[in-house]
Amino acid sequence: MRIAYLHACEIPSVFANGVHVMRMCDAFADAGHDITLYAATGSTPAEDIHAYYGTRNRFPVHTFAAPRIPVLGLWIRAWRVRRAVRRSGAVDLLYGRDLYALLASAGLAPLVYETHLLRPGRDQRLMERLLFRLGSLRRVVTITQALAEDYRRTVPRLRRPGGPEMVTASDCADLPPTTGPTATLPGRPDALKVGYVGHLYPGRGIDVILALAASVPDADFHLVGGTNEDLAHWRSRSRPPNVHFHGHRPPAQLHPYYRAFDLVLAPYQRRVACAGGVGDIGRWVSPMKLFEYMSHGKAIIASDLPVLREVLTDGVNCVLCPPDDVAAWTAAVKRLADDPGERASLGQVAERQLRRDYTWRARVDRVLPHLDSAPVRGNS
Repeated sequence: MRIAYLHACEIPSVFANGVHVMRMCDAFADAGHDITLYAATGSTPAEDIHAYYGTRNRFPVHTFAAPRIPVLGLWIRAWRVRRAVRRSGAVDLLYGRDLYALLASAGLAPLVYETHLLRPGRDQRLMERLLFRLGSLRRVVTITQALAEDYRRTVPRLRRPGGPEMVTASDCADLPPTTGPTATLPGRPDALKVGYVGHLYPGRGIDVILALAASVPDADFHLVGGTNEDLAHWRSRSRPPNVHFHGHRPPAQLHPYYRAFDLVLAPYQRRVACAGGVGDIGRWVSPMKLFEYMSHGKAIIASDLPVLREVLTDGVNCVLCPPDDVAAWTAAVKRLADDPGERASLGQVAERQLRRDYTWRARVDRVLPHLDSAPVRGNS
């Protein structure tokens, strides 16, 4: 199929949504589809977008800035995207997370809408309701079952026969290269290396990691990621000497860090901020870092949250701890530090599960079936 992926956020960027979209487009191309990405103009320096993200396929990426006019600027950008899609020739499917561009482009092809949270703003909720009324909307993709349940509860059309199909497809990861360099980390060469990869927003558990480092002084803790502002905030605070902030790294440069870690942390709290450090996605979060940890066969210690239990099972592919119980996290780190066999076993199970269920290529197969043969319905 010829697919246009419509994305409202910046490419390239330091945010996870950009990684998710580029990985999905890469997987669409791997599956044999002709994919073009239409996104917002990025502010993160990158001479080569594909090299920055480490994609295998060099699919076209077109970016459009929105004029700085409240609401109207978003519509102007959306119509520019529609015009660009039309000029590219006939497409078989419009896929994406850009409400305005999907609405503006309705009628060009069937639609698939992917969403990662219940929209918080009144204008966005209105746009979503309009989108759900379109007969050309074939499918709504959510990243967790919890989010799907909340959409069905709050949007009556998604419960009715004949409405768009609901599909749950969690975040994923690509299988890492079988060979490659290992990062040389600061700290003590013989110390246990505990890793965290991700943003430093509220709710990501950075306070837990700092307290944990103070409780386990024999281990070194390495945090990779964060905006300049967030890094300045955490670096300005008193922290144990065994904590090392590495800052943001392009997605393509993360494999050496994963290889260097002995175990990894995902200390999500019950309230989790999304991009920009605002909002709360704790009920629906599906962190990509979990799947990247799994793909590298790392032993994971994660927060015991209902949404994470959709993927994680305590004592099978991870160790789960109450989100804010530093004593429990301390005990888990010490237990795995003393038991390399358990670390290896947890990592191996997680990697097998990733290979079976959670690659981006498998996700494409989950979100696309039968869309290439179904007739287009009229809009209602």
